[in-house]
Amino acid sequence: MECGGELSRCFTRRKAACVKIGPAVDSPGIHGPPARPDTKVPRMTAHKPLALTAATVAAAMALAAAMALAACSGGASTDPNTIEIGSLYEPVNLSNIAGGGQGVTEALNGNVYEGLFSLADDGTIQPQLATSYDVSEDGLTYTFHLRDGVTFSDGSSFDAADAVHSINRVLAEDSQSARKSQLAVINSVEATDPQTLTVTLSQRSISLPYNLSYLWMVPEGFDSQTETDGTGPYTLDAWTKGSTLALKARDGYWGDAPKNDAVTFHYYTDATAMTNALSAGDIDIITSLQSPDALATFQGNSDFVVSEGTSTTKELLAFNDAQAPFNDARVRQAIYSAIDREKLLESIWGDAGQVIGSMVPPSDPWYEDLTSVNPYDPERSKSLLAEAGAEGLSFTLDTPSYDPHPTVAEFVKSELAKVGVTVTINTITADEWYSKVYKEHDFQATLQEHVNTRDVVWYGNPTFYWGYNNEAVTALVDEAEQASTEDEQTEKLRAANEQIAADAASAWLYLYPQIVVARSNVSGYGVNGLNSQFVLSGISKN
Repeated sequence: MECGGELSRCFTRRKAACVKIGPAVDSPGIHGPPARPDTKVPRMTAHKPLALTAATVAAAMALAAAMALAACSGGASTDPNTIEIGSLYEPVNLSNIAGGGQGVTEALNGNVYEGLFSLADDGTIQPQLATSYDVSEDGLTYTFHLRDGVTFSDGSSFDAADAVHSINRVLAEDSQSARKSQLAVINSVEATDPQTLTVTLSQRSISLPYNLSYLWMVPEGFDSQTETDGTGPYTLDAWTKGSTLALKARDGYWGDAPKNDAVTFHYYTDATAMTNALSAGDIDIITSLQSPDALATFQGNSDFVVSEGTSTTKELLAFNDAQAPFNDARVRQAIYSAIDREKLLESIWGDAGQVIGSMVPPSDPWYEDLTSVNPYDPERSKSLLAEAGAEGLSFTLDTPSYDPHPTVAEFVKSELAKVGVTVTINTITADEWYSKVYKEHDFQATLQEHVNTRDVVWYGNPTFYWGYNNEAVTALVDEAEQASTEDEQTEKLRAANEQIAADAASAWLYLYPQIVVARSNVSGYGVNGLNSQFVLSGISKN
């Protein structure tokens, strides 16, 4: 094939736009664990191949053309010390307390910013900027011993005063961090000396170290949505909104130096355009494959490595439980049972992913299979709607404009029409979702992906955006947090989750597959998407 002329790379079964504009946002405040730099990365092909459909063949032909172009163009960046990453999740801003979304976690957590603790790939809590801690007998006072010799990217030293500021900014009245409610048990934070931090609680909090792993340590007085200043191995080089975010390795990092000099995130609003960019050699790696039709093309191709890890990302149909008609559990149950989740998942991901029946993924300690609680049963749906006096129901579904939500919305609309429910799809941008749904709670129902581990506890907070308010659940979540043992915590949260599922507080549709695709000369990346973070320091390119 000759190189030259125009070769279109805008192919998808859903749309044909490959414009890199606008952010793709997950529920604000949702953050993720670092995949540790020394993680051994499986060199394998995903073991759940998709069925070959006409759309798959069309996508494969488009990707084959893109690969031919890549062979002529020479592939991704020729600088072996620069890693080019493709992502659908551009940050809204660069703050962890202003609704930066999934993208800010993916790019900055563990890379630019670090916490007192980090979450390992297996979900365990590891010391990071706190080397150890002591707990008083009554469980109300935590004394954290901080790592010495740590500096921020501006050259200033990290100490306990910075930790005090970092915690207080998350607890501040104007903070929009989703961890704010979990940390409301903090009564006071004090710098006992430069390397010792004392935190006093109003009640026991068995999850305190876990919750602190989500908090970035920033310099005293720092609070910016467009600049960065962290203790991590990278610093911000440039952010071109709607296009790229570039990081560069910094001097003076306290830990092991990164295996690369720089990383650039390239942001796309179309999943197929992103996979085509990988095929064409414009990028080196995709953090989470979201173009299912492309998977068959990468599988078995020696130029690429396809790895499937563990996911905690849930696709939700979230109701506004605080307002009619969804303040009636029977209506929510009816909607849930009208949706064939197996068919939905297969239509998007083939054999990949997993149908779920609650907010709790298998990686959480309190997981149990609750898919049978609200089974697919259109007759049950019709009966419940009649019982609730909601026959002929209609509602508006606020749908984020980025994949896979438009496809899911159309499927849900079609399924609900079979039981006499009319759905009006209102497509909104990520910014609009954040302001309209998350902040103002101005919606009837919405689609969104939630990426955290252990996030079922948000159903114990009636002020969270979905407005679910069950006093028994709130009490169980509170009791679990005050538990003295992990077994007791697990028992309480399992009971809470059973009630949440019975109430159909939301419709949990499926668990995303976590598929990372990279060029075969790239190594050292993590494959587990437990909380959406993508740690960069171990990645190298031959």
